[in-house]
Amino acid sequence: MEQADWFESWFGSPYYKILYQNRDEFEAQEFVENLIEHLQPMPGSRMVDIACGEGRFSRQLAEHGYDVTGIDLSYPSIEKAKQDEDEHLHFMVHDMRMPFYINYFDYAFNFFTSFGYFAHDRDHLLAAKSFAAGLKKNGILVIDYLNRDYVLSRLVPEETVERGDYTFDIKRREERKHILKEISFTDNEGQQRRYVESVAAFDLTDFVQMFRKAGMTLTGTFGNYELGEYQPLDSPRMIMMFKKQ
Repeated sequence: MEQADWFESWFGSPYYKILYQNRDEFEAQEFVENLIEHLQPMPGSRMVDIACGEGRFSRQLAEHGYDVTGIDLSYPSIEKAKQDEDEHLHFMVHDMRMPFYINYFDYAFNFFTSFGYFAHDRDHLLAAKSFAAGLKKNGILVIDYLNRDYVLSRLVPEETVERGDYTFDIKRREERKHILKEISFTDNEGQQRRYVESVAAFDLTDFVQMFRKAGMTLTGTFGNYELGEYQPLDSPRMIMMFKKQ
C-alpha cells in the first residue's frame, strides 16, 4: 500500500479505473431506475451520493430531476465528476466520517460497497452517524453492500486479470473480520506496484446495530439490483434501506 489509508491511494490512481473498466454501466442505470420506482421520491428531492467516485450514479439520479450532491474523498474523481456539474448536480471532496449538511437531504445513497473501508469500528460508526446527520427526519438511506456469506462461500483465492498492457495478479482472503483483495502488477515504467482493498465483513445484524446507534431503523432489504428478496446465503448483494427517526 502506498499510503496509510488504502482507499486514498487506490481509488485515486489510474490503475483502479483500468482494472474495473468492464463494470456494467447498464446494470448501474437499471438499479437506479428500480430504486426510484420503489422509493417514489417527490420532484426536486434533495439527494446525496456518498462516496460517489466519478459520479455515475449521481448523474443518473440528477437526470430524473432531483437535486443531487456527490461527495468523495478522492480529488481526481471529484475533479472528473465536476465536468458534469449543473444547477441540479454538484460534487465536493469530503470524508464520509465528517458531518456534511445537517438535516438537509431527503435521501442518501451509498452505492457499490462504498462502506466498510476503515480499520477501526469507531470510524464506521462515525460514518454512520454522519450519514444520519445529513438527513431530514424520516429521511431515507440506501446502502448497497456485498453480501458477506455469499462472497465468502464463492471466494476465488487467486486469479490473473488482463487489461490491455497490464496483468493484475489478484489474491483474496478473509483476515481480522475483513475481506482483503491484494492487487499486484508492473506499471509501464517497470515498477512493481501493490494495492490492497480491505472491506469489513459486516452482516445484516452488524449494520442494524451500527445504524441504530446513529438513530436509524432498518425498513427493508433486497438481495440484488432488481430489488429481489434478500436471502442471506444466496443473494449477491445486501441492499438495505434505513429511515431516520
